[in-house]
Amino acid sequence: MYEPNVVGDWQEYDEHAGLRVRVHSLAAAEPPRGRDDAAEGLTYFTLRVTVENRSARHYGIHLEDGQIDVRVGPDGESAFIDWRSSQFIEGFDVHPLRRATAVVYAAGAEASLKQVDVQVQLRVEEEWTERRLWAGGIGLCEAAVAAGVGRDGLAHQVSKFLRDQAEPGTP
Repeated sequence: MYEPNVVGDWQEYDEHAGLRVRVHSLAAAEPPRGRDDAAEGLTYFTLRVTVENRSARHYGIHLEDGQIDVRVGPDGESAFIDWRSSQFIEGFDVHPLRRATAVVYAAGAEASLKQVDVQVQLRVEEEWTERRLWAGGIGLCEAAVAAGVGRDGLAHQVSKFLRDQAEPGTP
């Protein structure tokens, strides 16, 4: 079964040796050119999609509108993409040991931002790559976790496991 990447993970492309991509820097943020009227009542966030070339040759890449799909919440509702504020990679040659990054501004219902899925389909040298999926979220503030909210969450389980495995006398 195909498993999604976690936001921040690199995904390599078998068909283009040395080329890899990742979705990262998922965070709440206001767009630099102001809010779009169509996003009224929604919470803005940003994410970055970075393409890195670790091969010995250059690749011509495209990562434009329509090649990045952002979904929020447990039902996978489409997020509003602010194309006016976003910056895409439109026909760029990524030379060896170089990177190119697209910055996407999107918006969704605040309650849905704890689950954000981003699907990317890169175009390399006029060929479409397979779609890749990254899963992440915005949200659990540290104060809420400290107050005991989300005690059954993965972060709490990992913390408990690490405390249980620690040697006596360690904090």
